[in-house]
Amino acid sequence: MSQFWSSWFREYPDFGGMENPGYRTGSFDGDDDDDEMVDIAGVTLDFSTTDDAPPLSSGGYEEYSRNSSSSSRAASMNGNGPTKLVDPLEDPVPGVGTYEDFNTIDWVREKSKDRDRHREITNKSRQSTVNLLHSVSDAFSGWLLMLLVGLLSGALAGGIDIAAHWMTAMKEGVCVVHFWYNHEHCCWASNETTFQERHHCPQWQSWAELITGTSEGAFAYIVNFLMYIFWALLFSFLAVALVRAFAPYACGSGIPEIKTILSGFIIRGYLGKWTLMIKIITLVLAVSSGLSLGKEGPLVHVACCCANILCHLFTKYRKNEAKRREVLSAAAAVGVSVAFGAPIGGVLFSLEEVSYYFPLKTLWRSFFAALVAAFTLRSINPFGNSQLVLFYVEFHAPWHLVELAPFILLGIFGGLWGALFIKANIAWCRRRKTTRLGHYPVMEVLVVTALTALIAYPNIYTRMSGAELISELFNDCSRLDSSQLCGYQQPANNTDTGVGNTLPDRPAGPGLYTALWQLALALVFKMMITVITFGMKVPSGLFIPSMAVGAITGRLLGVGMEQLAYYNHDSIIFKGWCSQGADCITPGLYAMVGAAACLGGVTRMTVSLVVIMFELTGGLEYIVPLMAATMTSKWVADAFGREGIYEAHIRLNGYPFLEPKEEFEHSSLAVDVMRPRRSDPALAVLTQEGMTVGEVEALVESTHYSGFPVVVSQQSQRLVGFVLRRDLLISIDNGRKRQEGVVSSSQVVFTEHTPSQAPDAPPPLRLRGIMDLSPFTVTDHTPMDITVDIFRKLGLRQCLVTHNGRLLGIITKKDILKHMAQITNRDPDSILFN
Repeated sequence: MSQFWSSWFREYPDFGGMENPGYRTGSFDGDDDDDEMVDIAGVTLDFSTTDDAPPLSSGGYEEYSRNSSSSSRAASMNGNGPTKLVDPLEDPVPGVGTYEDFNTIDWVREKSKDRDRHREITNKSRQSTVNLLHSVSDAFSGWLLMLLVGLLSGALAGGIDIAAHWMTAMKEGVCVVHFWYNHEHCCWASNETTFQERHHCPQWQSWAELITGTSEGAFAYIVNFLMYIFWALLFSFLAVALVRAFAPYACGSGIPEIKTILSGFIIRGYLGKWTLMIKIITLVLAVSSGLSLGKEGPLVHVACCCANILCHLFTKYRKNEAKRREVLSAAAAVGVSVAFGAPIGGVLFSLEEVSYYFPLKTLWRSFFAALVAAFTLRSINPFGNSQLVLFYVEFHAPWHLVELAPFILLGIFGGLWGALFIKANIAWCRRRKTTRLGHYPVMEVLVVTALTALIAYPNIYTRMSGAELISELFNDCSRLDSSQLCGYQQPANNTDTGVGNTLPDRPAGPGLYTALWQLALALVFKMMITVITFGMKVPSGLFIPSMAVGAITGRLLGVGMEQLAYYNHDSIIFKGWCSQGADCITPGLYAMVGAAACLGGVTRMTVSLVVIMFELTGGLEYIVPLMAATMTSKWVADAFGREGIYEAHIRLNGYPFLEPKEEFEHSSLAVDVMRPRRSDPALAVLTQEGMTVGEVEALVESTHYSGFPVVVSQQSQRLVGFVLRRDLLISIDNGRKRQEGVVSSSQVVFTEHTPSQAPDAPPPLRLRGIMDLSPFTVTDHTPMDITVDIFRKLGLRQCLVTHNGRLLGIITKKDILKHMAQITNRDPDSILFN
């Protein structure tokens, strides 16, 4: 991976935005060896100016420079006095204060800019009615933006749900009367459907009926089998082809990258228009193909794309990276809200799992946006059942204290499965990155799809979609159920003491035994195939596959407990609360608890997961079982490693993410981590006066650092400030074009007053306005645990190290991550970005 990036940097030395290649839109060739697709961090990049701050070559800056340069020359030719020195502090330059791609923002500077902007608007609001109205609109713009994000995300999620259900049903047949109906809606509209066979109606015909005229027999089964594989391969091929050709960032879950972006990292194009469009289309295709993946994780990415695009309608969010990340935090809550129909759980998910900076104002706006999104999705009613999710259930049977033991067992299983899945999936993804397997993403997707379809079709519980499977497993058997999972025998005395629509515990019948065997096989299949599916170059979520594994396990255990209670209701365990003919055990509840345990083991979610599951079921009485299983799952999984699946993928991709939950326990000091080391060359610095434009440009060209400390002189090394490389380049280029007489021999001045010069000397270039006069510093003996806390809580890019006021070195976020990797015996070169 590091070799790939080294070659990439050699080919594109000005990767920070000097050119604007745009997306690759060339023809697709399935046999090409596409090295750039090995890693999400190594995909074809987009430096389009519509998604983030404009790069150096943006048209706005060029036009500004030409106009300013021509006006400056005209003033000089008209004899309007001596040439005016350009000062970025007095006359701001477009592009200064922006960031290059694959760099971290300066949270402190962005928050300071927003405070200055807000202070200016407040002061002006007292001067006139127009300015007062502008102040009110500025305050209201955040709520308006949240409204738009909620409306757009809810509408897109509803469309994705409808399209995915229709295309999933298309693999098995088509509605001959209304082809745009899926199987369920087609038979709902039929007047010839009986309750016992409500999924069979003349209007819905399988592919065997359309091709051969019959739905019975071995030949019809083979035709349906082949058509199922054909549609699965077609959908998956279209998904990976579109991702590879138009928007490589549309693959995967998106949550690891969203977490990294919310921490301050910039990935241009990841939340852009192309990524949004391709993600929506390919998400429908990937889910419909029958792969072991879900749409819930990618919906968070979709909502964040919507928020990022809508941010460009509002100046204060378009021009401030920190403010934009507040909106993206709210958008993450919206994504979970429309994925699960759980607005409160979505807000807690954003707070607990993805957000890096989450002020109280963002909490309120997240809640509002999640509410609007849930209302929009409810209005669309994509499932036709007046519910926000497909597997909405509502239990009423109480649970008993004895059942806490099997609930905790489910938590232990969820923790073990989560730890095992993370290790296996990361090992497989690392193998994909380091071998030729990763060079052929299209072939990998097709092979996995064909394998999934071949194994899944014969088993009814693997053939159905993940959401339908979970809905089936969460369901509690009632009088009108015809599912195999409700294939119980009628007791010999046949005394029906059930209340309402519920039934008492009964002995298992042949139908239930068949279903249990099929579920056991489905469990093994889901556990294995999900490991190699998550991380492929198609949109893929992990929520539904993880919940499916847990729901299957929980249902198996629930049926076992039910039969144990039926045959041993007089034993000491069940005596007193489970009498004969009573409905003692609810297998659907065990499925729900198992789903929460497995999802918690994989993601390490706790509070938000319990609330999401509570909102799915609507049962307050089941909070304690969910909490017990979720906490047990987290404790067991943490015993094998504290990283969740998203943190593991962040580390695998080398993103500069300081995990807030990770503790730094090493006793090292700042001097042990800072650069330069003893064997390294001296630290590259600028002096506040005395250096020429040519010398500064030579220093910048000979190094790759993102910024330079400014000192009083090379001898004293007394710290004055810090200037970013990008701001320095833009300001020098602007000075050459706008200020008459600036040449390579002109002095670069960072002082408040211009020093005296010889009469024939060229005019100096004043750059004090772009310098950070209060860079964060620590002493050389500052413990690293304190330094790491400073970086986490202030969101720093770099911190300067001093000794008695003299500059010694610099610590960047990348240096800290490398040091932490060395402490934990990981490869420090795996950290690819700063």
